[in-house]
Amino acid sequence: MQHTMRWFGPADPVPLMTLRQAGCTGVVTALHQIPVGDEWSVEAIQERIALIETDNDRYCPLHWSVVESLPVHEAIKKALPERDQYIATYRASLRNLAQCGIKTVCYNFMPVLDWSRTNLSFEMPDGSRGLRFVWEDFAVFDLFILRRPGAVADYDPAVVEAARQQHATMSDEAITALANTVLLGLPGSGEAFSFDSFQARLDEYKAIGDTQLRENLYYFIREVAPLAQELGVRLCIHPDDPPMPLLGLPRVVSTEADIAQLFAACDVSANGLTFCTGSLGVRADNDLPGMAERFGSRIHFIHLRSTKREPVDLPGALTFHEADHLTGDVDMYAVVRALVLEEQRREQAGESVTAIPMRPDHGHQMMDDLTKTTYPGYSAIGRLRGLAELRGIELGIRRSL
Repeated sequence: MQHTMRWFGPADPVPLMTLRQAGCTGVVTALHQIPVGDEWSVEAIQERIALIETDNDRYCPLHWSVVESLPVHEAIKKALPERDQYIATYRASLRNLAQCGIKTVCYNFMPVLDWSRTNLSFEMPDGSRGLRFVWEDFAVFDLFILRRPGAVADYDPAVVEAARQQHATMSDEAITALANTVLLGLPGSGEAFSFDSFQARLDEYKAIGDTQLRENLYYFIREVAPLAQELGVRLCIHPDDPPMPLLGLPRVVSTEADIAQLFAACDVSANGLTFCTGSLGVRADNDLPGMAERFGSRIHFIHLRSTKREPVDLPGALTFHEADHLTGDVDMYAVVRALVLEEQRREQAGESVTAIPMRPDHGHQMMDDLTKTTYPGYSAIGRLRGLAELRGIELGIRRSL
């Protein structure tokens, strides 16, 4: 695998030199400064490449290996009249990236929210801090803070009552903290939605159900994947996080069946997957090692992290936290073994691209990073620990094979 880490650009508190010293050869980044829907120019892409490669003549070289993400405009997700205009811009950005040698592009198709948590600083038994999602807390936000019309129909009555009682005991500070956590924007942006703008975004999806969102995704991928195939660009969709409907919004990339259906909708190798063990692993019905084997040829990018489902008494409730990379509910040994075997298959088949970019997805805030301001999940030391553990597993598997 090619070992990488995500970097949010010049404003990232984790410098590129840290990625080098962690053992990375690849950088996963995006042009966060460009508004969603605008074209990524060759000049802007080359400027970022030059920044990443500034010290390559002095130190171990770094290269921009994966775009995460080239965002899909909401007009495309909602099939608005202007979607073809935004798709044309997306195609132009793909051409520009290919011209600059960037050939792996991650994206997602989650409506409104990118990923959702209810606690960004959950204390672990060792004193480190990580990300957590609690269904009851999310219900408190949805039902009694946001007060989304019709929200009560999306929760079991026992969850509604538990959320009502919890909200009644919460301080103003706790309510504000929960709201700010749920309303957090895209990773790396540092921005959050306001209540009014958030509800307005949700209202725009009232007439878009599961079937319609799938069709909108398939329309998009049929318009961009054939071009990506011509350019040698590997598109890789990120699964829903968490992999379940939220806030009345459908989620259509949550299960093995969802992914298989997407691949069938446009059967070209450029229509691929970001295999995120954290997102997919939240669901107990997702067979991660089996999915890595069955989807191997379409896996163009890998996110390795583990989540731990917590026992709950409320019907239909889901609570999980992000565990250490080698614990939790993900059989990381079996997953990495399946991915190594896929790389060996590519080598034996003489394919031009055999090493799959991998990054340790998220990491606990620990040690000196507990006193620093970092993007949630993206502190340096926790990811360093995760990458070190994952590199050890990979080496052991390769030696055993």
